[in-house]
Amino acid sequence: MYLKGSKWSMNKRRRSFNWFRIIVLLLLVSAGLYIDRVVLPSTPSPFEATPTPTRPPESYLTEAQTLFEAGKLTQSIQAYTKAIAAQPNDPTTYVALAQVQVFAGDYKGAEASAENALLLNPNNSMAHAMRAWALDFLGNTLEAEASVKKALELDDRNAVAHAFYAEILVDEGADTIPKAIDESNVAVALAPDTLITHRARGYVLEATGNYEEAAREYQAAIAKNGNISNLHMRLGVNYTRLGISDQAVQEFAKANSLDPADPEPDYQTSRTYLSVGEYAKARQYAQTAVHDDPANPRYHGNLGVMDYKNGMFTDAVKELGLAVKGGMSDSGQKVEPLELIPGSYSRAEIYYTYALALAKVGRCGEVLQISQEVQSRIATDEISVANVNQAILTCQQNLEAGSGTALPVIGTETEPAVTEPPLTEAPAATATP
Repeated sequence: MYLKGSKWSMNKRRRSFNWFRIIVLLLLVSAGLYIDRVVLPSTPSPFEATPTPTRPPESYLTEAQTLFEAGKLTQSIQAYTKAIAAQPNDPTTYVALAQVQVFAGDYKGAEASAENALLLNPNNSMAHAMRAWALDFLGNTLEAEASVKKALELDDRNAVAHAFYAEILVDEGADTIPKAIDESNVAVALAPDTLITHRARGYVLEATGNYEEAAREYQAAIAKNGNISNLHMRLGVNYTRLGISDQAVQEFAKANSLDPADPEPDYQTSRTYLSVGEYAKARQYAQTAVHDDPANPRYHGNLGVMDYKNGMFTDAVKELGLAVKGGMSDSGQKVEPLELIPGSYSRAEIYYTYALALAKVGRCGEVLQISQEVQSRIATDEISVANVNQAILTCQQNLEAGSGTALPVIGTETEPAVTEPPLTEAPAATATP
């Protein structure tokens, strides 16, 4: 007996295979596997950036050096930074970057770059030397000397380290000048034809008052690279001291064209015109320096000196007062006072000219204060003492004419001479390029 109508009948015929359909399915499966494993991996995603060829680090280094030689320091720094990003484990690139940063006036950045090189190689003599140079420009001569001595301990034939050591010793003061002379000569003997050694030798000769020889050394450095603003500045300063004012102004103009944002060429140009008695031009450039760096008391003091020379005594008191006492500039910048220190003619000039200007406008009580400060701090400076005495005598004459009251004269009774320093006077040691 069986179930009627059941589809499970034992007598039902088996269907035959459809080979065509099976072949088509196999082909579709094969095509899918090919697309998945071959085509898709080689097809860029529309949501991902298209890969570009990687630039070799050497090309950045070449570009950076070319830019440095062209005097394009900011662009050179950028190229060195890209080279470091492409190859961050090479200490020599950090050292090269530090050198450009020093010439660009970025001393903190140069110190950091040199220290990064030392993190990669603590025994890198050039990195220690470059760190020392940056510290010297930052005014930290003691730490700079320790760093440069480490560089020479690692490599006593490192001419660059000897050159930097010479500059550091100059900036430490008169007592270390003989050692600076020796170090500069060693640097030249080891590397007689490099920019750094010529610059260092010139720096030492300038500090010892040998301006003609110093000028020749700076000329030799410029011959190696004529697009470094700092070298033209130093050459111009030496021309001024030699009385070659027209060539000095030309050098400052070259420095300004290479670094228009730097107020120092305008400051030095004003000093050059002052030295030849062209006070109107001197004041014009002094104003430009103040405009470029309104927070710098040195530039305000210099403008005050030029105001005094031009008979603008009220303006002179204002600018010189900013330099001596500090305050706020017309543009709202805070100006820190300049401390009167022995050996700095430029600061002494600001103080005694302030006393003279105060006397001219009748503020004699303040004249006494300035005079006493000069007497207590730089009593051996005959020019400064003579000039503050002149200020007191001016006040005394005015008071005697009005009330018969006399003011005491400080120091000697010799006739004072309101004058500039002789051109043969050695410049005060400074870490500013």
